[in-house]
Amino acid sequence: MALPVRTSFKLLHRFIHKFTSPERLLSSGSCSGNKDPPAGGRVFSGIQPTGVPHLGNYLGALENWVGLQDQYPSVLYSIVDLHSITQPQDPVQLRSNILDMAASLLACGIDPERAILFQQSQVSQHAELSWILGCLTSMPRLRHLPQWKMKSKLKNEGSVGLYTYPVLQAADILLYKSTHVPVGEDQVQHLELAQDLARIFNNCYGDLFPEPVALLSSTRKVKSLRDPSVKMSKSDPQTMATIFITDSPDDIALKVRRAVTDFTSEVTFDPQARPGVSNLVTIHAAAASIGVEEAVTRARGMDTAAYKTLVTETVVQRLTPIREEIQRLRADRAHLEGVLARGTLRAQELAAPVLQEVRQRVGFC
Repeated sequence: MALPVRTSFKLLHRFIHKFTSPERLLSSGSCSGNKDPPAGGRVFSGIQPTGVPHLGNYLGALENWVGLQDQYPSVLYSIVDLHSITQPQDPVQLRSNILDMAASLLACGIDPERAILFQQSQVSQHAELSWILGCLTSMPRLRHLPQWKMKSKLKNEGSVGLYTYPVLQAADILLYKSTHVPVGEDQVQHLELAQDLARIFNNCYGDLFPEPVALLSSTRKVKSLRDPSVKMSKSDPQTMATIFITDSPDDIALKVRRAVTDFTSEVTFDPQARPGVSNLVTIHAAAASIGVEEAVTRARGMDTAAYKTLVTETVVQRLTPIREEIQRLRADRAHLEGVLARGTLRAQELAAPVLQEVRQRVGFC
C-alpha cells in the first residue's frame, strides 16, 4: 500500500538528513554496477572557460592533470561551461573562451588520445543527473558549503545556479562513475557532497555509483605577486599580480620584478614571516620541478633582486613552448572544434548508459 505523499516526503527528508549531516564520517569505497570504470579507476575533473589559465592554474592543477594521463587507464577532463554561467557571460566571449581553454589544455600536455577532453554542455546527461541528485540534496547541506557563503556575501545574494552548482559538480563526477577526482583543498567539501550523494542514491535505489576519492595536489598554492596573502587569480584587478601562461617573456620579467618582497635581501622560505619571498621560492621550485629546499639552495648568495631574475628565467623557460603552442592552436579553430566534438562523442558513450540506468532505477522508464 502506497504511503501518502506527505509521509513519503518526510521519510525522504529524514533519510537525506541522516546521510548528509556534518557529523557523519566519510569513507571511500566502490559499488558495483553496469559500465563500471576499468581496473585502476577513472579520473574526472573540470575547469571553467574563463580565459587562458594563469601560472597558478598550471603549476597547481594542469601539470598534475597531465601526469594523471599516465597513471590511470581512463581520464576525463571537461570544460565546464554550464558552471561558468553562474556569473553573467557575454555569449561571444564565452564561445571564444571555450576554444581558448581547449587550446590551453592541449598546449599544457592534455592528450586527446589518452584523455577524453570535452565541453560539458554538449553532454546533456550532466544537467539531467544534476536535477535528480538535487532532489536528494537538502538546502542546509548546500548552505554550509564555503563557496556559497563567500560568493553570496560578495554579491549580497546569489542565483539559484550559484547555490546548486555543487550538485552539478557531483553530477559531473558521478555520471562517469569516477573513482578519483583531483581537487584543491578549497574543493574538498564539494567532493564530500559527491560522496554523500553517491551513498544516498545507492541506498535509495541500489548500488550504482562508486564513492570518488580526492587526489590532492602536492604543489603549493601560487600566491598573488602583489598580495601574497591571497591566491593568484584571473580576476585580480592588479595587472601585475597574475602571470598568464600566454604572457611574453617581457611581461613575465616585469611582473616578477615588481613582485612584493621585503627589506631583507637574503632568500629564505618562511611563508608566515616572509610571504612575498616565499611565494617566489614556491614559483621557482614548481617551475623548475625541484623541491623548495633545493630552490633556496640555488638562491644562496643572491639578494632578492638577483633571485627575481632567476625566477623569471625559470618561468619563461617553462612557459615559452606552451605559449607558442597556444598561438598555433588558436589559429586552427576547426582543429579545436574537432577535438571537442570527438571528446563529446566519447563522453556521451560513457554517460548515456549510466543515465539510462539511473532513469530506470528512479522509475522514469
